[in-house]
Amino acid sequence: MTSLLASIDSPAQLKSLTRPQLKSLAAELRAFIIDSVAKTGGHLASNLGVVELTIALHYVFNTPDDRLVWDVGHQTYSHKILTGRREAMAALRKEKGIAGFPRRSESEYDAFGTGHSSTSISAALGMAIAAQKAGLERRAVAIIGDGAMTAGMAFEGLNNAGSMDANLLVILNDNDMSISNNVGALNNYLSKLLSSRFYGSIKKSGKKILSAMPPMMAFAKRAEEHVKGMVLPSTLFEEFGFNYIGPIDGHDLDTLIDTLHNIKQLKGPQFLHIVTQKGKGYEPAEEDPNKFHGIGQFDPCNGDLLAHAGKKTYTQVFGEWLVDMAAKDERLIGITPAMCDGSSLNAFAAKYPQRYFDVGIAEQHALTFAAGMACDGLKPVVAIYSTFLQRAYDQLVHDIALQNLPVLLAIDRAGLVGADGPTHAGSFDLSYLRCIPNVLIMAPSDENECRQMLYTGFQYDGVAAVRYPRGSGTGATIQQTMQAIAIGKAEIKRLSGAKQKIAILSFGSMLGACLQAGEKLDATVVNMRFVKPIDQALIEKLALDHSLIVTVEENAVMGGAGTAVIEALQAMQSPNKPAINTLCLGLPDQFIEHGVHETMLAECGLDAEGIHRAIARLIP
Repeated sequence: MTSLLASIDSPAQLKSLTRPQLKSLAAELRAFIIDSVAKTGGHLASNLGVVELTIALHYVFNTPDDRLVWDVGHQTYSHKILTGRREAMAALRKEKGIAGFPRRSESEYDAFGTGHSSTSISAALGMAIAAQKAGLERRAVAIIGDGAMTAGMAFEGLNNAGSMDANLLVILNDNDMSISNNVGALNNYLSKLLSSRFYGSIKKSGKKILSAMPPMMAFAKRAEEHVKGMVLPSTLFEEFGFNYIGPIDGHDLDTLIDTLHNIKQLKGPQFLHIVTQKGKGYEPAEEDPNKFHGIGQFDPCNGDLLAHAGKKTYTQVFGEWLVDMAAKDERLIGITPAMCDGSSLNAFAAKYPQRYFDVGIAEQHALTFAAGMACDGLKPVVAIYSTFLQRAYDQLVHDIALQNLPVLLAIDRAGLVGADGPTHAGSFDLSYLRCIPNVLIMAPSDENECRQMLYTGFQYDGVAAVRYPRGSGTGATIQQTMQAIAIGKAEIKRLSGAKQKIAILSFGSMLGACLQAGEKLDATVVNMRFVKPIDQALIEKLALDHSLIVTVEENAVMGGAGTAVIEALQAMQSPNKPAINTLCLGLPDQFIEHGVHETMLAECGLDAEGIHRAIARLIP
């Protein structure tokens, strides 16, 4: 039997297929995604849920001229496969391979690059207005879902779009039945009817006639809302100014295509609500969509992971600490912006459900919510990825730091994050945190130090941040007893015996590589532990008897921990202040593409060999 999928290299080829062929294509596409992700790892459940929607969109709309803007981006594998990247899926998220998210530089079909959520409506609205200004009939479609509607930015976009007459279509991919579960033949029929030109023309004509009779107009409006309210979800989206259509079955290709064809003929802002099943067509993913949201290599026959459990990850260390600390202090509250699994809050949520708050994809709200709790005696711990904390920067400055509130930030995924690439890399947190007054910043060198720093930050009477990387550390023995670390005090891990002394100041998880380089160079190696306050006294002491001070961090060099050391050297009050040579090593001033974490570090010169090589160049 000839494969339909193998014959599709562009969306234009879809248009020649019959409806039965499109349904066969959907089955092939779903099987291909399962087989492909089993080999490479990646986002599975969300992609299985949008197979039919992706086919329908490319079948109905004239892409890439019509703009498809995918929210979050982890639901675009079908889109990539149908737009000429089928063979490239073998290298998905690998070094020099295609990204796991839309990338404008990767394909003309990727209208907008994304990795964070809730940006689609704003971006698509911008494109719709651009088309309007140019006098083009081009359509802009925002596909939002997977929790992205919980973010305030999505509603900001809706609020703005509803007041304009741009040709914007927002598709809500409701994949967890969170808004409505009344999907069936009746709703599909009503949605086709409500999206048709006939209904639109009758509605428009009726308004003209009734506008001359205000009481009748008001009565008709109330009657329309009452009837629609009986069979449709809330009229919330119509209050924003959208023409609401749905909900419809997002796996029914015929209904999707007919409805999209109708909507394409309509003018102004349109809102289509579809309901899909996350993990559709693959039983293990249907039963446990969270497990298969982002997954490593697995056996497609049963869904079992192929990788064996190794060393404990920093994230697991945090999750265990949170449960232990909660047992000791009933004021502790755990907060996450929709990352319970990723931040390892599952055990805490199960044991202390009344003290656990998942606020949805709403990072700004998460921080101000924590600030309010801290004002009234609670001790909130916000578990958040470094890259997502960027989205709540003003709340951190204005609502927490300015008021010097006791909030602990457990900042996960600090530094490079491997296959997820630059959209998810925590490359900037040291730079953007250290310029904020009142913030204590710690960076653990191993798993045990992470546990002790979390305890230190929780006990601290002010804003504290512990930033730790993705994955496992050195495999250090974790002491269950929690002890606070002296604030702002570094520790010397290796003392140089050389005449021309070199001091390597390591921040966070770079310590292992720094110690290896230090052995080759016979250098002093310091585990700095604190980025703010920096250990001023130790830095001054090192400056007096070392000819070169080197800083190493998995953070952007610009404004990072190395800059803090240079500032400390400049502040030295010694009358015999020496001329000090410095070298700051860290992430370069560019976005680092996805790949294997170790390889990425090596390419940035942040492995032991790279550190040694950079320092050796400066030695006469």
